[in-house]
Amino acid sequence: MTDISVEYRLVKISEVLSHAVAKGGIEMWERQKPEELALHMLKTPSFIANEVKMNLLHRICEMSQSVCFRHMDGSAIFAGSPGHNAWLWVDDSLTEEVRRPMLQDLIRQLASHTLRGITAEPRHAKLFAELYASRYRVRPENKMGMEAYYCPVVKDPADVEGSLRKAVSSDGPLVAEFMAGFAESAYGIKVHPASQIPAADNAIASGNLYLWIIEETPVSMAQIAHRSPRHARINYVYTPFELRKRGFASATVAACCDLIVQENRVPMLYADLTNPDSNKVYKSIGFVECGKVADVKFVS
Repeated sequence: MTDISVEYRLVKISEVLSHAVAKGGIEMWERQKPEELALHMLKTPSFIANEVKMNLLHRICEMSQSVCFRHMDGSAIFAGSPGHNAWLWVDDSLTEEVRRPMLQDLIRQLASHTLRGITAEPRHAKLFAELYASRYRVRPENKMGMEAYYCPVVKDPADVEGSLRKAVSSDGPLVAEFMAGFAESAYGIKVHPASQIPAADNAIASGNLYLWIIEETPVSMAQIAHRSPRHARINYVYTPFELRKRGFASATVAACCDLIVQENRVPMLYADLTNPDSNKVYKSIGFVECGKVADVKFVS
């Protein structure tokens, strides 16, 4: 008997299911509890190959109110939490002929849920947004393209003065200023630092916000935002404009990576594709590109 590859079988199964759905035969997606979907992700080889790129799915599955679906053959996952973009993973080996009816069936099952947007690998995001917009009469807007990175080996920058320390409550006003600066640098949104004090206090209380210190003065910031079983995600990387180009952000992120490695996890993060400086910083300390995701919003 001729051997058939796993990938080929997966595609053929999906084709059969897609044709059955097109004829109104069966539903392709199974609604799951977030904790059920989390377990599925941990043991699905095709998802694990994309786990860094799709890492935020782990965070969504920690929220009991999240809406989660799994394709019945394991080749796609959808999860979303209230007030945020939903995330979609689809096995890259599937053709558009298979993906289109698959996503149409998912979108039909989402009739009772209003989506703020979708985040996925760019071609999957584009197709989902096109189909969702057509069915529910919304307008898709491309908001951000991101590159996912992971750091297999940390390269600590040399000759950068200072040291890392965990943020403490007395840092709250300065952290709020940094957060306001981050909002403007990353998203072009101007906010008053006072409006960021609750977020700053929460980040500090989590014990996961870190500052780079020179002569007792914080000069840069980064946060270990979330830990999944195999990875830890860094965000809120910020250095005030007047202190940039001195290696402070590189040193801060590298030091956070060292902490993550000590936990036997792999550091990862998402970087805005329109910001070449931050992408250059991450690559310089050992981060490796591992796939793009597109952020699409739905406008009524």
